[in-house]
Amino acid sequence: MPKMKTKSSAKKRFKVTATGKVKVQAAGKRHGMIKRSNKFIRDARGTMVLSDPDTKIVKKFMPYSF
Repeated sequence: MPKMKTKSSAKKRFKVTATGKVKVQAAGKRHGMIKRSNKFIRDARGTMVLSDPDTKIVKKFMPYSF
């Protein structure tokens, strides 16, 4: 069987931790900051861990990272 390909968009957006969790940047911070509240901008700083249902989707896109 040939190897499965990794989705290029997924490998740019997600990182997998050693325990198998998926880290991702917070959404909604590219533009339009003037209409966002300061609380939203603070809370969306850094990375966050995806929920389990979303992790299952990412696993299909990145077959060799888990």
